[in-house]
Amino acid sequence: MNGTPPNTEPVAELTGAAPPAIGQGASAGNQAAVPPIAEPVPVREPAPLTAKPAADSAPSESGVAAGATGVVAQEPTGVGVLLVNLGTPDAATPAAVRRYLKEFLSDRRVIENNSVWWKLLLNAVILPIRSRRKARDYRNIWNNGKNESPFKTITRSQAEKLAGILEPLGKHVIVDWAMRYASPSIASRLQVLTTWGCERILIMPLYPQYSAATTATVCDEVYRFMMRQRRQPALRILPAYYDDPYYIEVLASSLKAELKNLPFTPDVIVASYHGMPKDYVAKGDPYESQCVRTTALLRAQMGLDDTKLIMTFQSRFGRAKWLEPYTINTVRALAKKGVKNLVVVTPGFSADCLETLEEIAVDNARAFKRAGGQNFAAIPCLNDSEAGMLMIWQLAMRELKGWV
Repeated sequence: MNGTPPNTEPVAELTGAAPPAIGQGASAGNQAAVPPIAEPVPVREPAPLTAKPAADSAPSESGVAAGATGVVAQEPTGVGVLLVNLGTPDAATPAAVRRYLKEFLSDRRVIENNSVWWKLLLNAVILPIRSRRKARDYRNIWNNGKNESPFKTITRSQAEKLAGILEPLGKHVIVDWAMRYASPSIASRLQVLTTWGCERILIMPLYPQYSAATTATVCDEVYRFMMRQRRQPALRILPAYYDDPYYIEVLASSLKAELKNLPFTPDVIVASYHGMPKDYVAKGDPYESQCVRTTALLRAQMGLDDTKLIMTFQSRFGRAKWLEPYTINTVRALAKKGVKNLVVVTPGFSADCLETLEEIAVDNARAFKRAGGQNFAAIPCLNDSEAGMLMIWQLAMRELKGWV
């Protein structure tokens, strides 16, 4: 791509501004002046569902607003953008983790064999044991300043920064964020967006690769909300962006920048994705093939072969066969083969969470060093970095065409 974002000219024409500048690791061709990402317009925080917008801050029921002189002026139709991530407990306590895990593991998209036996096992064995262990892990990474997980902190920041970047489009464009599980819920934020007069809403599931257990369950929840509405807004859903040229370029440039800052040169780079039961793929889920495609494109962008950048799957759960090779087994095997310097990147995650900050950066690092490895680094996700926000902005503007 030679450092030039795709579709830059039409997007800049729509916003009246050049695309935001990529930070460290980006090519010089992307530098341009825009509303600074560092000082975004905050998104509206969760509000009571009964709250009504002020008459001068949202379109009326008829879509028009009367001015002081009595002249009726047409108001622009409200456009909402809702960023959605998986979810996180509301507190680093066994009780809060249990509530979160119960909602997550009761979803038939996540656990397809949702039988009576599974429900008994979940409530009697899995939740009591796993909730205590995961609560300890969450305490290790908890954002004590905000009393929330880093995942929630980052997702909020992504929405706030996107709101700042989209500000030139007008006040009728409203950016918000939600979690599929726990809070803030998708339904509560959709209710707020419709209350604010959004008759068109773009849903952005921040999953690069599609899976029925991630993207589809977000859509399920959105559609459940819509089924209860008499007046439904128009919807668009961001498709998976696993092979989007700009995503691959930003992913590679960010990785290159992080590698330059390391005190060692990796012998091998592992691209670790969240795992999935093999049975789900056999039934037609495209997740594995999309992970393979992302990895192949990243290799090409980095100039590496399949011995220097390998693909693995993490976070397996239960006794079923999951996608292989498993990350932690691979990490141990590499160390035993004499690999001393290892880097792990997680291209399936848009924001750092328990699976990256604890499972990869702590558990896998420990396993690697105990097996004979020396240097280990977990590369941060794109998060709310300038490069990461530029990618989210690019995806949003592509999907908003014709609406803004």
